[in-house]
Amino acid sequence: MSQPLLDDTSRSPVPPEQRPRQEYAQLLRSWFFVWPHQGWSGLLKPLLISWLLVLPVTVLVASGSFSLRRSLPLLLAAGALAAVVLPLLLLLRQWLGWSYVNRRLLSERISYEESGWYDGQVWEKPLAWRQRDLLIAQHEVKPVLLRLRQTASAVAALLLVGGGICQALGSHLLP
Repeated sequence: MSQPLLDDTSRSPVPPEQRPRQEYAQLLRSWFFVWPHQGWSGLLKPLLISWLLVLPVTVLVASGSFSLRRSLPLLLAAGALAAVVLPLLLLLRQWLGWSYVNRRLLSERISYEESGWYDGQVWEKPLAWRQRDLLIAQHEVKPVLLRLRQTASAVAALLLVGGGICQALGSHLLP
C-alpha cells in the first residue's frame, strides 16, 4: 500500500485539488500527461503514433500543390515534415503542464482560489510540505522535464533537417 500524497493532519486553507502534490498526482493519472513519466518508450511511442496518424492527411494536403504532385519524393518529404507539427504541439502542451506543476512544487508559497470567484490567496507552505515537494520536484518531475526538453529539441532539429531536405529535393527535382 502506498503512502498518501497529502498529510491529512496539516491544516491548510488550500483546497485539496489546488495543492501541488495533488496536481502532480493528477498529472500521473492523466492518460496524456503520464507519457513522459513512463520513460522514453512511454513518450516516443504515442508521439510516433500521432505522427503516423496525421501523415496521410498532410500528404493529401501537400498533393494539392501542382509542383509537389510532379515529384513523389518531394511530396512525401513535405507531408512528413508537416506531420511533425502535431507531435511538437503535443510536446509543448506536456511541457506547459509539467513545468507548471514543477513551479508549484518548488515554490515556498501556494497561490489558490477559495471559491473560484477570482479571490486569489497565498499560503506559505510548512517546512515539511516544502521538503516533500522539493523531493518530488527533484526526483520525479525534473527527469520528466529533461526528457521533454530533449525530445522537443530532437523534434525541432528534425524539422530543420526535414526543411533542408525538402529544399534540396525541390531545387534538384523541380524544373
